[in-house]
Amino acid sequence: MIRPATPADIPAIHTLIRELAEYERALEEAKATEEQLHEALFGSHPAAYAHVATDDSTGAVIGYAIWFLNFSTWRGVHGIYLEDLYVRPTARGGGHGKALLTALARICVERGYQRLEWSVLNWNTPAIDFYKALGARPQDEWTVYRLTDEALAQASGTP
Repeated sequence: MIRPATPADIPAIHTLIRELAEYERALEEAKATEEQLHEALFGSHPAAYAHVATDDSTGAVIGYAIWFLNFSTWRGVHGIYLEDLYVRPTARGGGHGKALLTALARICVERGYQRLEWSVLNWNTPAIDFYKALGARPQDEWTVYRLTDEALAQASGTP
């Protein structure tokens, strides 16, 4: 049901990323190409890692988790930051999302990482309820900030 992604999974992951972006009302921001994903996940210096959930009967990819290592200066060790977790709506309720998170939690424990973190949109109550049911707790005292596009170029001092 859950396995590390392979290069052959890139087209399916790309499609699922676009589905997630559409669900999150931000399809126009999903600009990554299959080539970029391949380089990020399987290039000479991977920037991220991926696991996929597959349909038990067909083997089709029906969900994915993309993650990368972060570092806690307070804990002194790595952790995992979960960038995306998505399971197709038609496959939800089958335990795939929980299995993806379990796989990442297992990696954390096996490698001595002490945190598994992610962000969720405030309006995504089904996801929030799912995460809380697993024992995850919101970090309400923190607000995420982001620089992109023109603001990023301006902050860099690049014209």
